[in-house]
Amino acid sequence: MSTPNITPCKVNVASETGRLRAVLLRRPGIEIERMTPLNAAQALYSDILDKPTVDNEYGLFSGVLERWCTVYHVQDILEVLLKDNNIRQHLVIESLRHDRRTSQQQQLNDGLTDYLMGLDCVQLARVLIEGYEKDFWDGFSDDRYLLKPLYNLLFTRDASSTIYDRVLINSMSFEVRERESMIYEAIFRHFFGAEILNVSSWNPLARTEGGDIHVASPDLLCIGEGIRTNAKGIDYLAQKFAHERDHFNILVQEMPMEPDSFIHLDMVFTFLSQHECMVFEPMLKKQGIFANKATTLIQIDNGKITYHQVGNILNGLRQVGWDIKPIICGGSDSWVQLREQWHSGANFFALGDGQVMGYRRNTHTIDALDNAGYSILNAEDIVDGNVDMNDYEKFVVAFAGSELPRAGGGARCMTMPILREG
Repeated sequence: MSTPNITPCKVNVASETGRLRAVLLRRPGIEIERMTPLNAAQALYSDILDKPTVDNEYGLFSGVLERWCTVYHVQDILEVLLKDNNIRQHLVIESLRHDRRTSQQQQLNDGLTDYLMGLDCVQLARVLIEGYEKDFWDGFSDDRYLLKPLYNLLFTRDASSTIYDRVLINSMSFEVRERESMIYEAIFRHFFGAEILNVSSWNPLARTEGGDIHVASPDLLCIGEGIRTNAKGIDYLAQKFAHERDHFNILVQEMPMEPDSFIHLDMVFTFLSQHECMVFEPMLKKQGIFANKATTLIQIDNGKITYHQVGNILNGLRQVGWDIKPIICGGSDSWVQLREQWHSGANFFALGDGQVMGYRRNTHTIDALDNAGYSILNAEDIVDGNVDMNDYEKFVVAFAGSELPRAGGGARCMTMPILREG
């Protein structure tokens, strides 16, 4: 089987809503079937998924993106990179070392290392993502794999973040996701030729994840601080921009440590356009689980870093000259807000300014967008060629989601923008 013929683009993202030109995706593979109730929690899932349904839903999601922009797939790029013996050896040895099979020195003469090195590019790319089984499994333990599957790789947002013309390799908070960063560093360093920022090289205890990092404008990042992104990770970005920019702002929203539906800022807040955002209302009102959760504006002025408490994220945006209208996830009923947020009701992804996509199942949220003037487009009609998104100035593409939301993320979680206009 031949590897794909794909050409890299430049890397540049300076907003959340500029017209999308290129995005990185991972089609869910058999790694999502390599979970049982025994290891689902370790894999950061609350349930096991039905792959045929996932395939149908993801096909509509990716099909919409393919009609809008250039779509790169992680496995396709990995197959290309693995033609290089140095990259191949690095990923094999470091992957096995990470999963604690042997030391690096032992691996140099290890039978499994030799076996993996002998695979063709397509086979090896699959193994690095889908995992490698032990010769024997007792049928009861939760550890069946010498090389663990990357169960969460469909959420391409998290392990790397395009921040302007560079890529931040994120330091993941859970061991089961750490190898994702290795793959993304190889992809962005060796395929796209991007300049790399690495938070863990600054401080091994610093943590950042892409679901918490929103590139709002050329001089503003919005970041969630919680179980996945910590203060040290935010300090890294503040120190970096303090050395590079005369003026810069970072708006930080403290997040609850649990439950899982609040793991990232983009589960409660996403930009829809330069003038509108989707937001979970209790975060704005500092109610319930968001009571006493701080919102902090970090301002950088000629190398000096200052910290200011602001009322909420909208107040913080206003302080930097950005008046933005909230659209409420779940509509006006607080009970429905909780239900729809749970299944990524606030997790929208912008294809362009006022041109977004999200799960159809969150009907009250979709109704709120309808009331705000968004045309409601069905993913099926777009993929079948019956509707052209370019005919609409302001729209939301609603796509099916019964299994995908149960994996713990939505449209923004499953997309890693590489290039936007503006």
